[in-house]
Amino acid sequence: MSMKSFVLGVALASTTLFGCATMAQDRPNVDIGWHHGNLRNAQENIVAAFEYIQQAQRANDGQLGGHAARAKELLAEANEELRMAADVSNAEGH
Repeated sequence: MSMKSFVLGVALASTTLFGCATMAQDRPNVDIGWHHGNLRNAQENIVAAFEYIQQAQRANDGQLGGHAARAKELLAEANEELRMAADVSNAEGH
């Protein structure tokens, strides 16, 4: 095994472990109340999409070119944006 292959393998393993740890922290959840029914429904769909992506990753042994992981990151970001939208609405008395 060449040094280049070894270093590449270690870098890939480190990136994968970091990505898994990061995604465990960013897992979307439903935390918007029924007062904001549409935002809550959107959150529920985000959580469902996240779960389907995880199932796809397991079914494909994680061999999806990093795109599924990126989609999960974007879903977690969208989930947070919805939470902030509900917070703004609450602060404005809606």
